[in-house]
Order: sequence, then structure tokens, then C-alpha cells
Amino acid sequence: MIIYIVLTIANAVNFFIIICDQKLHKPMFILIGNLAVVDIVLTSSVNPTIIGVLFGSVKSISYAPCIIQMFVYHWAAVMEMFALAFMAFDRLVAVSYPFQYHNYLTNARTLVTASILWLCAACLMAVMPATMIPVSHCYLKLTYIYCDYAAVVRSTCADFNFYFNIITVISFLLLFFTFVFICLSYIVILFQVKLSSSSEKRKIGSTCFSHLIVVSCFYSPIFVRIVLTRVGLVLTIEQWHYVMFSVNVGPSLVNPFVYCLSTKDIRYKLVKMFKHVGRSP
Repeated sequence: MIIYIVLTIANAVNFFIIICDQKLHKPMFILIGNLAVVDIVLTSSVNPTIIGVLFGSVKSISYAPCIIQMFVYHWAAVMEMFALAFMAFDRLVAVSYPFQYHNYLTNARTLVTASILWLCAACLMAVMPATMIPVSHCYLKLTYIYCDYAAVVRSTCADFNFYFNIITVISFLLLFFTFVFICLSYIVILFQVKLSSSSEKRKIGSTCFSHLIVVSCFYSPIFVRIVLTRVGLVLTIEQWHYVMFSVNVGPSLVNPFVYCLSTKDIRYKLVKMFKHVGRSP
């Protein structure tokens, strides 16, 4: 609960700093604000339910809220991939075309592209409720402590493999293409770094380092989870819940602090805000 409160406040502070400061109305900061919104939606979709279950006061959820929770959670998870890939593209354009950067990526284009990505993620994840709603359910108890697609599928009377195969193909394609796109972007950036001067290398490193940390925090737990399931490692349901919880809250907790500490403009605005609060009577 403490982790959830901290990450929600941290992401909200980052978002409102970017919204309220006209100087931060630039493509890079718009993307950071977009990532903050994604993190808030991702964690808020399931963590209140998890907290209620762990405290023991809430042991049930209605069918409609469960389907909505499942859709919103996976929608935000896909949007996290899209947001990180878009940020990699932003860094690629900034490094490759520094003088034409603001001509290629304007605020309007960034907002429109981000909106399209939200819509695309929603359309892709609409497959989940569309496949679950017509199916009858034979079991009333979910395996997980929130409405994950796998948990909802296992409560149905249908053949599990058919539905798992559908979502496995979609998940693999999304993970593969977004991760490969990010890797290819940084390969090009590394090539550009070799041709740059020492001062430019430091500047490029400072702009890309924070994004690399965020990418690592998001994809590493996912790949670890995939490897654990493929090598046949048997986990108890409690251990599996810990793995799922770390995947859900880890990146969302790290992201705001990484960008707050490594981005000079946001750090300066945050320090200025705290000084103003400290001087207030």
C-alpha cells in the first residue's frame, strides 16, 4: 500500500510539473508526462484490489468490474510498451537530427501520435473482453489476486489452450516488435555517438541513460517471468503473486524518480516548488 501511494504521488507530481510549466511543453517532456499517466493507470487498475485482498477485507469482485479491470490493466501494459518505444524514437530523432528535431517532432504531432497509440492499444486489448464475455464460467474462484486475463480464462468452461494461444501470439508480437524497435534505435544512436565529439557524447549519454534504465526496469521482469515459466520452475501461488506484484509496481515506482533525478528541468522545478512551500507560513 505504501509503495502504491508513493508511486502514484511521484508520477502525479511529475505530470503536474510538466503540465503547469510552459517551459516544459516540449516533445520530450510530453512523453515523460504520458509515461506518468500510463504508470498511474497501470497500477491503479489492479493495486487497490490487491491491497483489499491482502488486508483481508475484500475477497470478491463483481463480474463487470472484473472484466473492466482486466481490460484496463492489459491496455495500460501495452501502452507502456508503446510509450517506451515512442520515447526511443524521440531520442533517435534528437540524436540523428538535432537541428531539425523541433521541425520533425512538434508538440502537436507528439500529442496526436500518443493519442493514436492509446487508441491502438485499446483496440488490440479489446480482444480480451470480446473473447471472455460470450463464454460461460464454471468456476467462481480466481487463481490470482486481481482480474488477470489468465485468471479469468481459467474460470471458464471452455478450452484454455485456444484463448491462451490467441493472447500469446498478440503478446509475443507486441513484446518482440517494441523491444526490437528500441534496440535498433539505440544501435543507431551508438553509431551516431562514435561520430560525435566528447561534449556531444556526454550530452547524448545524459539524455538516453534515464530512458535505458526505465526500459530495463520494464522489460527485465517480463523476460524473467517468461523464462521462469519456460524452464519449468515451479512456484507456489504466493511466490507467483510476489513476481506479478514486482512486475506491476517496479517500473512504475522507478520511472518518476529516474526522470525527476536525471532531468535537470524537472529537478529544478521540483526543488523550486519545495523551497516555495518551505517559505510559506
